[in-house]
Amino acid sequence: MRRDGWRLATIAVNDPEVPELRYVFCGPADEGWTQFIVRCNGSRTVPSLTPADVSADWLEREIEDLFAIDFAGHPRLGDFVLHDNRWAEGVGPMRPGSPLREALTERQWQPRRVLREEGAFVMPVGPIYSGEAESALFLLETAGEDVVRSVPRLFYKYRGVEKLVQGRCAQDAVLFVERTNGTSAFANAWTFCMAAERVSATEPPLRAEYLRVLFAEIERVRRHTAVIRAIVDSTSLWVAAARLLEIEERMLRLSGALAGHRYLFGLATIGGLARDVDDAAAAEAAGALGELARRVAHTVEQLGHTSTFLDRIESVGVLSEARAREFGAVGPFARASAVADDMRLLHPYGQYAHAVPSVPTEREGDGYARLRTLAREIEASAAIVARIASELPSGPVRAPWQPRSGEALAWAEAPGGACIQLLRLDDAGACAMLRFTPPSFRNWQCFRWVAEDFAFQDFPIILATCGLSVAESDR
Repeated sequence: MRRDGWRLATIAVNDPEVPELRYVFCGPADEGWTQFIVRCNGSRTVPSLTPADVSADWLEREIEDLFAIDFAGHPRLGDFVLHDNRWAEGVGPMRPGSPLREALTERQWQPRRVLREEGAFVMPVGPIYSGEAESALFLLETAGEDVVRSVPRLFYKYRGVEKLVQGRCAQDAVLFVERTNGTSAFANAWTFCMAAERVSATEPPLRAEYLRVLFAEIERVRRHTAVIRAIVDSTSLWVAAARLLEIEERMLRLSGALAGHRYLFGLATIGGLARDVDDAAAAEAAGALGELARRVAHTVEQLGHTSTFLDRIESVGVLSEARAREFGAVGPFARASAVADDMRLLHPYGQYAHAVPSVPTEREGDGYARLRTLAREIEASAAIVARIASELPSGPVRAPWQPRSGEALAWAEAPGGACIQLLRLDDAGACAMLRFTPPSFRNWQCFRWVAEDFAFQDFPIILATCGLSVAESDR
């Protein structure tokens, strides 16, 4: 968080050939957004913002890898999205005509170490796991039993979604954007659709706006339940984990019955929604979701009286409020550390000005605070779904979209936090540029401060309490 409540939201490259960088800042509720434009010189070099604002660190490192733009003064560039054992330096795969196949290498990679004293070693965790875990490598340095330094190494499945949508009709691009992460598919797609609608001055019908809120909150409840289940699973409380898994499955079935897809794929479209929902079905789904939310709350309450569980997550994996603000943390991850920012309240979109959510926060910043924040948000989201279902207006759910050239910024409060997208369309309505900054990409910067100074055996539990997505960062 910077002076007067302004903070860096994202950095976008507007022209890969003659680079023009857009620095997008999110302001307080009464001031909105602002952008600063910086043009590269002939050597594709710009001054780094990171020494002044550490929240720019990962944004600049990502752009350096993907666009071959150098940030002078940055403390560490390279070995980020394009791992050094797979890619040659200076490739810039987001640049037009980049020779991707010729750029692949088989160089040997060695981790950078900080600890050099006798007995110090690096413990690698990943990148291959069993079960549903995504590919990520964590390098844990230690000279004893506690983690002294933690380095997350992501992007093993980098997909280049921002490159894949270039030249595609914006309607077709929705499919790519929503598949960056199954746990936030609707939020991602809705954000993209809002950007395209702002470019073309398309106003979705009121019923569609109400239903968009309903589906976004259903997705939030389901995702938060999955994170709580993962936390419980990491502490080996199998009965409670199985109970939560059954609740999560019922939520997925509810989504499938209501929207036609368990993960809400194919639902959001430019101009509204691809399908309508019967009022009675919406009311029934709201009632069922409320009951499932109460079951989650009951399970969390029981966990709060289980000493063996509290011993594993209380005062463990602490993220201070100062660190959360300094590194630009977002979502429940930040709200557990007393950072109350929520795009639904800070800069309302859709019908959130009408369906005002409560934003629960905790102050401790540990694993238990993150668990309580998730549980309270489930309760708040279920209440929003109930209200929306009881107030659905009549009418269509989709307005016609007329392609138009232009550029627009859109944002949403995805389950994991602020989702920011900057979109530029050409005259035919095809994507000329998309900059997509998901919440986990912002929050991974903070992870080292959460994992360090705790014992090795705490690491998988700390990781689960953070609820971070690898997939949406590997977009």
